[in-house]
Amino acid sequence: MTLGRDEVFDNADVAPGDEHVEGGVGLRVLGYLTGLGFAILLTATSFFVAGTDLVWEPSIPVALVVLAIAQMGVHLVFFLHITTGADNTNNVLALAFGILIVILVMGGSLWIMANLNHNMMPMDQLMQMQR
Repeated sequence: MTLGRDEVFDNADVAPGDEHVEGGVGLRVLGYLTGLGFAILLTATSFFVAGTDLVWEPSIPVALVVLAIAQMGVHLVFFLHITTGADNTNNVLALAFGILIVILVMGGSLWIMANLNHNMMPMDQLMQMQR
């Protein structure tokens, strides 16, 4: 059986575990197990990089950031089924909005703490005022 032109393009942008074919449960479980395997591998690699002397010490934070970004990618694709398909536009927009809110909260908190630190009286002067 050959696939028609439209059928090929319908399956072109499908996330692992999101396939709609016969025996779909087995393929979905296989997709989730593949994602779990990648997640465990990336987690173990992160612990290895952080705890070994085999990696050049100044490069450890960069390696951990790269592994964390890869871990996020695995979770987005294999577990949240985020793809570039037209039916995922709302999911991608919700994810982008969530990231924006997290960045605003973290950035605002850091800004407030830096401002408080700058405007706070030194501790020795504060202690003298209490006497």
